[in-house]
Amino acid sequence: MRRHALTLTLLLAGCVGLAAATADEVAQAEKAWAAAVVKGDHAALDKLLAADLIYTHSSGVVENKNVYFGKLKSGALKYESIQHEDIVVKPYGDAAVLHCKVRMKGVSDGAPFSAYAVMTHVWVKQGGSWKLAAHQATRLP
Repeated sequence: MRRHALTLTLLLAGCVGLAAATADEVAQAEKAWAAAVVKGDHAALDKLLAADLIYTHSSGVVENKNVYFGKLKSGALKYESIQHEDIVVKPYGDAAVLHCKVRMKGVSDGAPFSAYAVMTHVWVKQGGSWKLAAHQATRLP
């Protein structure tokens, strides 16, 4: 009986450690996304975005990867800063949900914007790396 309890304890500890490692990897991918967007590093950003990305802006506009990425590449959308607050990552196997508050500043279609929002990102592990599959932001007052 003790052997089974020890085995169960070791398995649970391993799962907790794996979840923590996944959460750390996703948090790093999130930081890489924000850095790539602000720097205009299109090569890095392309590697971080899932091919079937669903990107819902705080304005309610929904875009796929081609449209969102195209606006960034053309300069129609430019982020000057992205600051995360209160990041929480919940791993689910080869996927994870990241939730936080975020402050974003930039220019969209020639008009400056400043947004404070709650943001949810869904990250999926594809081909051994984390990809942003979904973005949803809701403006805060």
